[in-house]
Amino acid sequence: MLVLFETSVGYAIFKVLNEKKLQEVDSLWKEFETPEKANKIVKLKHFEKFQDTAEALAAFTALMEGKINKQLKKVLKKIVKEAHEPLAVADAKLGGVIKEKLNLSCIHSPVVNELMRGIRSQMDGLIPGVEPREMAAMCLGLAHSLSRYRLKFSADKVDTMIVQAISLLDDLDKELNNYIMRCREWYGWHFPELGKIISDNLTYCKCLQKVGDRKNYASAKLSELLPEEVEAEVKAAAEISMGTEVSEEDICNILHLCTQVIEISEYRTQLYEYLQNRMMAIAPNVTVMVGELVGARLIAHAGSLLNLAKHAASTVQILGAEKALFRALKSRRDTPKYGLIYHASLVGQTSPKHKGKISRMLAAKTVLAIRYDAFGEDSSSAMGVENRAKLEARLRTLEDRGIRKISGTGKALAKTEKYEHKSEVKTYDPSGDSTLPTCSKKRKIEQVDKEDEITEKKAKKAKIKVKVEEEEEEKVAEEEETSVKKKKKKGKKKHIKEEPLSEEEPCTSTAIAVCLFLIIGFHLEGPVLCISIYFLYQK
Repeated sequence: MLVLFETSVGYAIFKVLNEKKLQEVDSLWKEFETPEKANKIVKLKHFEKFQDTAEALAAFTALMEGKINKQLKKVLKKIVKEAHEPLAVADAKLGGVIKEKLNLSCIHSPVVNELMRGIRSQMDGLIPGVEPREMAAMCLGLAHSLSRYRLKFSADKVDTMIVQAISLLDDLDKELNNYIMRCREWYGWHFPELGKIISDNLTYCKCLQKVGDRKNYASAKLSELLPEEVEAEVKAAAEISMGTEVSEEDICNILHLCTQVIEISEYRTQLYEYLQNRMMAIAPNVTVMVGELVGARLIAHAGSLLNLAKHAASTVQILGAEKALFRALKSRRDTPKYGLIYHASLVGQTSPKHKGKISRMLAAKTVLAIRYDAFGEDSSSAMGVENRAKLEARLRTLEDRGIRKISGTGKALAKTEKYEHKSEVKTYDPSGDSTLPTCSKKRKIEQVDKEDEITEKKAKKAKIKVKVEEEEEEKVAEEEETSVKKKKKKGKKKHIKEEPLSEEEPCTSTAIAVCLFLIIGFHLEGPVLCISIYFLYQK
């Protein structure tokens, strides 16, 4: 059996002398305690040395990717094919490639791993002609070169350029706004009318850079920058401007600031084009779904494309709104529906009531596009175009749902009738000018008056009944009085001569008292008491 052993200096192929000892895996390390014991187990058959570090780097990058280098291919054809023996390899993937391309039988097992470990421990004694110092220097140089290569061409680190570009783009926007605001305010002391006439910032700075002092506007030609009407308006305003006079040194500093603004603006457009190209190269499906700016901000917020691919759709939906999320959770209010994804074109063209639904669906499709871009081998944007078309169709159905009518199936479309314009002549209603109470209040007042009249009528009827009862009582009392008087007269006629005039007064007083008792009794206890008093009086 042959063994393929890779070193930083070159390829080594060993011949196994005693294969019986390989069966004892646990005690195999004892056979490699010294170089003498190791030479009894394996023997060097061929050693292919690398010429320089670049060749070593190319060989090891091919091995890490599971590929066969040209130099290794020559060695295997020359030595292993002639020997007609199986080849032991440390990497199973590499063994599969060798078996497929060169038709050689390869072995990979735990015994082979122990054998490789033993050869590595006694490598200085097993490979003659290679000094330890040279081996150490080659190991260090190859490690540095390999690290630089992996950092430069790693798929994990390519998106760092996108992260830096979008961060720089945001910084440039902030600086441009500050510079332009300072430039307008500074030159506004000299020519304040120009800021109101020219609204575009870049055109304002270019116009200022070309002319400088406002006295030069009369002879300046601004047809390349401004339309004819605006140019005429600027020249007319320059003649009657209310601005203050400034020195040439001030104008030079303002012009230098304008130059900076123009250069930064040009660099920003160049950086934006670079970002577009990088996004289409690294994440084409994400760019189709949400646009290059939103996609780059999502990647920058997550740190890398792989980190973003590990997030769920619900996390991507609110990515960038962490403060609002934790504030809502703390105060027990509604959580936010979208974060950075709100600036996507699909969410922007949606009506407010459907923004939440569209952002949720867009986040789900965007996560699929992110994972396809991060882990897929195909670099086309076909999946992103297809998913975007589905989302746009879904958006149209949501927007058209208001036209549908409620029916048994819920899917029947409402019949749209032909529109006919009906002109209505409206007249002025003067009732709105009146401050008097409305009809409803009048009705309420009339109802209250009617109720008052009904209550008054009832009260009058009750008073009439009381008066009738009192009159009847008075009649009964008068009749009783007359009957009593008649009896008294009869008695008086018998005793006229015997009784003096003074005795008539108590008789009248007693009669009055009896009448009062009768009236009170009639009111209090009824006619029974009155009759009893009357009979007592007669007795």
